[in-house]
Amino acid sequence: MSQHASAFDPNEGQMTLMEHLLELRTRLIWICSALVISTVIALFFYDTLVNFVTSTARDMGISLQILNPLDSIGIILKVSFTAGTALALPVIIYQVIAFMAPGLYPHERRNIILTLPAILVLFGIGAAFAFFVLLPVAVGFLSQVLSGFTNDWAADKYLNFVTRLVFWIGVSFEMPLVVALLARMGLVSGPALLRVWRQAFVVIAIVAAAITPTVDPVNMTIVMVPLIALFFGSVGLAYLLYRPREPRDFSVEPFIKDE
Repeated sequence: MSQHASAFDPNEGQMTLMEHLLELRTRLIWICSALVISTVIALFFYDTLVNFVTSTARDMGISLQILNPLDSIGIILKVSFTAGTALALPVIIYQVIAFMAPGLYPHERRNIILTLPAILVLFGIGAAFAFFVLLPVAVGFLSQVLSGFTNDWAADKYLNFVTRLVFWIGVSFEMPLVVALLARMGLVSGPALLRVWRQAFVVIAIVAAAITPTVDPVNMTIVMVPLIALFFGSVGLAYLLYRPREPRDFSVEPFIKDE
Protein backbone atom coordinates (compact mmCIF):
# COMPACT_ATOMS: atom_id res chain seq x y z
CA MET A 1 0.00 0.00 0.00
CA SER A 2 1.27 3.42 -0.81
CA GLN A 3 2.56 5.62 2.00
CA HIS A 4 0.73 8.57 0.50
CA ALA A 5 -2.84 7.37 0.84
CA SER A 6 -4.85 4.32 1.57
CA ALA A 7 -6.57 2.75 -1.42
CA PHE A 8 -9.98 3.60 -0.03
CA ASP A 9 -9.26 6.63 2.11
CA PRO A 10 -11.97 9.26 1.46
CA ASN A 11 -9.33 11.97 1.72
CA GLU A 12 -7.33 10.44 -1.12
CA GLY A 13 -9.13 12.68 -3.60
CA GLN A 14 -6.71 15.46 -2.68
CA MET A 15 -3.30 14.37 -3.97
CA THR A 16 -0.52 16.16 -5.76
CA LEU A 17 0.57 15.11 -9.23
CA MET A 18 3.77 13.63 -7.79
CA GLU A 19 1.75 11.65 -5.25
CA HIS A 20 -0.38 10.23 -8.07
CA LEU A 21 2.75 9.16 -9.95
CA LEU A 22 4.18 7.54 -6.83
CA GLU A 23 0.84 5.82 -6.25
CA LEU A 24 0.91 4.50 -9.82
CA ARG A 25 4.41 3.13 -9.24
CA THR A 26 3.23 1.38 -6.07
CA ARG A 27 0.27 -0.22 -7.86
CA LEU A 28 2.52 -1.46 -10.68
CA ILE A 29 4.92 -2.97 -8.15
CA TRP A 30 2.02 -4.81 -6.50
CA ILE A 31 0.81 -6.11 -9.86
CA CYS A 32 4.26 -7.30 -10.94
CA SER A 33 4.84 -8.92 -7.54
CA ALA A 34 1.50 -10.74 -7.74
CA LEU A 35 2.34 -12.02 -11.22
CA VAL A 36 5.77 -13.25 -10.13
CA ILE A 37 4.47 -14.98 -6.99
CA SER A 38 1.51 -16.63 -8.73
CA THR A 39 3.72 -17.77 -11.62
CA VAL A 40 6.22 -19.31 -9.18
CA ILE A 41 3.35 -21.14 -7.45
CA ALA A 42 2.15 -22.44 -10.83
CA LEU A 43 5.68 -23.63 -11.65
CA PHE A 44 5.44 -26.17 -8.82
CA PHE A 45 2.53 -27.76 -10.68
CA TYR A 46 3.84 -27.39 -14.23
CA ASP A 47 3.71 -31.13 -14.97
CA THR A 48 0.04 -31.37 -14.02
CA LEU A 49 -0.77 -28.15 -15.88
CA VAL A 50 0.99 -29.21 -19.10
CA ASN A 51 -0.63 -32.66 -19.05
CA PHE A 52 -4.04 -31.09 -18.48
CA VAL A 53 -3.65 -28.51 -21.25
CA THR A 54 -2.50 -31.14 -23.78
CA SER A 55 -5.07 -33.77 -22.80
CA THR A 56 -7.58 -32.80 -25.52
CA ALA A 57 -5.09 -33.32 -28.35
CA ARG A 58 -3.68 -36.53 -26.87
CA ASP A 59 -7.18 -37.98 -26.35
CA MET A 60 -7.79 -37.49 -30.09
CA GLY A 61 -4.63 -39.36 -31.01
CA ILE A 62 -2.67 -36.25 -31.97
CA SER A 63 1.07 -36.45 -31.38
CA LEU A 64 2.67 -33.33 -29.89
CA GLN A 65 6.33 -32.89 -30.79
CA ILE A 66 9.16 -30.95 -29.17
CA LEU A 67 11.06 -29.57 -32.16
CA ASN A 68 13.73 -27.42 -30.52
CA PRO A 69 15.99 -27.95 -27.48
CA LEU A 70 14.57 -25.00 -25.54
CA ASP A 71 10.91 -25.59 -26.40
CA SER A 72 10.35 -27.62 -23.21
CA ILE A 73 11.45 -24.71 -21.02
CA GLY A 74 9.36 -22.28 -23.06
CA ILE A 75 6.27 -24.47 -22.72
CA ILE A 76 6.68 -24.77 -18.95
CA LEU A 77 7.13 -21.02 -18.53
CA LYS A 78 4.25 -20.15 -20.86
CA VAL A 79 1.75 -22.46 -19.17
CA SER A 80 2.87 -21.38 -15.70
CA PHE A 81 2.67 -17.68 -16.56
CA THR A 82 -0.82 -18.08 -18.04
CA ALA A 83 -2.02 -19.94 -14.95
CA GLY A 84 -0.29 -17.37 -12.75
CA THR A 85 -1.98 -14.49 -14.55
CA ALA A 86 -5.39 -16.08 -14.01
CA LEU A 87 -4.55 -16.62 -10.34
CA ALA A 88 -3.38 -13.02 -9.91
CA LEU A 89 -6.37 -11.50 -11.72
CA PRO A 90 -8.20 -10.35 -8.55
CA VAL A 91 -5.04 -8.63 -7.28
CA ILE A 92 -4.45 -6.95 -10.65
CA ILE A 93 -8.00 -5.65 -10.85
CA TYR A 94 -7.94 -4.55 -7.21
CA GLN A 95 -4.79 -2.49 -7.79
CA VAL A 96 -6.30 -0.86 -10.88
CA ILE A 97 -9.43 0.00 -8.90
CA ALA A 98 -7.38 1.29 -5.96
CA PHE A 99 -5.54 3.67 -8.27
CA MET A 100 -8.87 4.93 -9.62
CA ALA A 101 -10.38 5.24 -6.12
CA PRO A 102 -9.97 9.04 -5.74
CA GLY A 103 -12.51 9.56 -8.52
CA LEU A 104 -15.09 7.20 -7.00
CA TYR A 105 -17.73 7.65 -4.34
CA PRO A 106 -17.40 5.49 -1.18
CA HIS A 107 -20.38 3.31 -2.14
CA GLU A 108 -18.85 2.76 -5.59
CA ARG A 109 -15.63 1.59 -3.99
CA ARG A 110 -17.54 -0.84 -1.76
CA ASN A 111 -19.47 -2.23 -4.73
CA ILE A 112 -16.25 -2.87 -6.63
CA ILE A 113 -14.59 -4.61 -3.68
CA LEU A 114 -17.61 -6.89 -3.22
CA THR A 115 -17.37 -8.04 -6.84
CA LEU A 116 -13.76 -9.26 -6.59
CA PRO A 117 -14.73 -12.92 -5.81
CA ALA A 118 -17.01 -12.91 -8.86
CA ILE A 119 -14.02 -12.11 -11.06
CA LEU A 120 -12.48 -15.53 -10.50
CA VAL A 121 -15.85 -17.29 -10.79
CA LEU A 122 -16.73 -15.73 -14.15
CA PHE A 123 -13.22 -16.21 -15.48
CA GLY A 124 -13.34 -19.86 -14.43
CA ILE A 125 -16.69 -20.39 -16.16
CA GLY A 126 -15.39 -18.82 -19.36
CA ALA A 127 -12.14 -20.79 -19.26
CA ALA A 128 -14.03 -24.03 -18.62
CA PHE A 129 -16.36 -23.33 -21.55
CA ALA A 130 -13.38 -22.68 -23.82
CA PHE A 131 -11.47 -25.77 -22.73
CA PHE A 132 -14.26 -28.34 -22.45
CA VAL A 133 -16.65 -27.15 -25.19
CA LEU A 134 -14.88 -25.03 -27.79
CA LEU A 135 -11.42 -26.62 -27.77
CA PRO A 136 -12.52 -30.21 -28.58
CA VAL A 137 -14.60 -28.94 -31.52
CA ALA A 138 -11.71 -26.82 -32.81
CA VAL A 139 -9.12 -29.58 -32.42
CA GLY A 140 -11.42 -32.13 -34.04
CA PHE A 141 -11.98 -29.82 -37.00
CA LEU A 142 -8.29 -29.00 -37.42
CA SER A 143 -7.23 -32.63 -37.24
CA GLN A 144 -9.66 -33.65 -40.00
CA VAL A 145 -9.31 -30.77 -42.46
CA LEU A 146 -6.90 -32.75 -44.64
CA SER A 147 -7.31 -36.49 -45.00
CA GLY A 148 -4.35 -38.78 -45.54
CA PHE A 149 -2.02 -36.84 -43.24
CA THR A 150 -0.66 -37.76 -39.83
CA ASN A 151 -1.38 -35.21 -37.13
CA ASP A 152 2.02 -34.50 -35.57
CA TRP A 153 1.76 -31.00 -34.17
CA ALA A 154 4.44 -28.76 -32.67
CA ALA A 155 3.76 -28.73 -28.93
CA ASP A 156 4.61 -25.05 -28.47
CA LYS A 157 2.29 -23.97 -31.30
CA TYR A 158 -0.55 -26.06 -29.89
CA LEU A 159 -0.08 -24.64 -26.41
CA ASN A 160 0.02 -21.12 -27.85
CA PHE A 161 -3.46 -21.33 -29.28
CA VAL A 162 -4.89 -23.29 -26.32
CA THR A 163 -3.69 -20.78 -23.73
CA ARG A 164 -4.77 -17.84 -25.89
CA LEU A 165 -8.21 -19.33 -26.49
CA VAL A 166 -8.85 -20.24 -22.85
CA PHE A 167 -7.48 -16.98 -21.44
CA TRP A 168 -9.36 -14.57 -23.72
CA ILE A 169 -12.65 -16.47 -23.51
CA GLY A 170 -12.26 -16.33 -19.74
CA VAL A 171 -11.67 -12.59 -19.90
CA SER A 172 -14.67 -12.07 -22.19
CA PHE A 173 -16.93 -13.72 -19.59
CA GLU A 174 -16.21 -10.78 -17.28
CA MET A 175 -18.50 -8.62 -19.46
CA PRO A 176 -21.61 -8.83 -17.20
CA LEU A 177 -19.55 -7.92 -14.15
CA VAL A 178 -17.97 -4.90 -15.85
CA VAL A 179 -21.33 -3.68 -17.15
CA ALA A 180 -22.95 -4.21 -13.73
CA LEU A 181 -20.29 -2.06 -12.08
CA LEU A 182 -20.55 0.66 -14.73
CA ALA A 183 -24.34 0.68 -14.41
CA ARG A 184 -24.13 0.88 -10.63
CA MET A 185 -21.77 3.84 -11.02
CA GLY A 186 -24.22 5.51 -13.41
CA LEU A 187 -21.85 5.39 -16.37
CA VAL A 188 -23.95 3.12 -18.60
CA SER A 189 -27.65 2.26 -18.75
CA GLY A 190 -29.75 -0.53 -20.23
CA PRO A 191 -31.40 1.63 -22.91
CA ALA A 192 -28.02 3.02 -23.97
CA LEU A 193 -26.63 -0.50 -24.44
CA LEU A 194 -29.72 -1.69 -26.25
CA ARG A 195 -29.48 1.17 -28.75
CA VAL A 196 -26.04 -0.03 -29.88
CA TRP A 197 -26.83 -3.74 -30.16
CA ARG A 198 -25.95 -3.80 -33.87
CA GLN A 199 -22.54 -2.30 -33.22
CA ALA A 200 -22.11 -4.73 -30.33
CA PHE A 201 -22.77 -7.67 -32.67
CA VAL A 202 -20.07 -6.39 -35.03
CA VAL A 203 -17.60 -6.07 -32.15
CA ILE A 204 -18.52 -9.56 -30.91
CA ALA A 205 -17.96 -10.99 -34.40
CA ILE A 206 -14.54 -9.33 -34.58
CA VAL A 207 -13.61 -10.61 -31.12
CA ALA A 208 -14.82 -14.11 -31.99
CA ALA A 209 -12.78 -14.09 -35.19
CA ALA A 210 -9.68 -12.97 -33.27
CA ILE A 211 -10.11 -15.58 -30.53
CA THR A 212 -11.25 -18.54 -32.65
CA PRO A 213 -8.32 -20.73 -33.72
CA THR A 214 -10.05 -21.61 -37.00
CA VAL A 215 -12.00 -19.61 -39.58
CA ASP A 216 -14.88 -22.04 -40.01
CA PRO A 217 -18.40 -20.84 -39.14
CA VAL A 218 -18.99 -23.66 -36.64
CA ASN A 219 -16.25 -22.54 -34.25
CA MET A 220 -17.07 -18.85 -34.70
CA THR A 221 -20.72 -19.56 -33.91
CA ILE A 222 -19.75 -21.50 -30.78
CA VAL A 223 -17.81 -18.46 -29.58
CA MET A 224 -20.35 -15.84 -30.66
CA VAL A 225 -23.46 -17.43 -29.13
CA PRO A 226 -22.32 -17.18 -25.48
CA LEU A 227 -20.85 -13.71 -26.09
CA ILE A 228 -24.17 -12.51 -27.49
CA ALA A 229 -25.98 -14.09 -24.53
CA LEU A 230 -23.55 -12.34 -22.19
CA PHE A 231 -24.23 -9.03 -23.93
CA PHE A 232 -27.99 -9.26 -23.49
CA GLY A 233 -27.50 -10.50 -19.93
CA SER A 234 -25.38 -7.42 -19.36
CA VAL A 235 -28.16 -5.24 -20.78
CA GLY A 236 -30.58 -6.78 -18.29
CA LEU A 237 -28.18 -6.12 -15.42
CA ALA A 238 -27.78 -2.53 -16.56
CA TYR A 239 -31.57 -2.07 -16.47
CA LEU A 240 -31.70 -3.45 -12.93
CA LEU A 241 -28.65 -1.76 -11.44
CA TYR A 242 -28.44 1.61 -13.17
CA ARG A 243 -28.20 4.50 -10.77
CA PRO A 244 -27.76 8.07 -12.05
CA ARG A 245 -24.41 9.41 -10.95
CA GLU A 246 -24.00 12.87 -9.55
CA PRO A 247 -20.83 14.48 -10.90
CA ARG A 248 -18.18 15.30 -8.35
CA ASP A 249 -17.35 18.97 -8.06
CA PHE A 250 -13.57 19.09 -8.05
CA SER A 251 -13.67 22.87 -7.80
CA VAL A 252 -14.73 22.24 -4.20
CA GLU A 253 -13.03 18.85 -3.81
CA PRO A 254 -9.88 18.99 -5.97
CA PHE A 255 -8.65 15.80 -7.59
CA ILE A 256 -5.07 17.08 -7.68
CA LYS A 257 -4.24 19.63 -5.02
CA ASP A 258 -1.70 22.36 -5.34
CA GLU A 259 1.81 21.72 -4.09
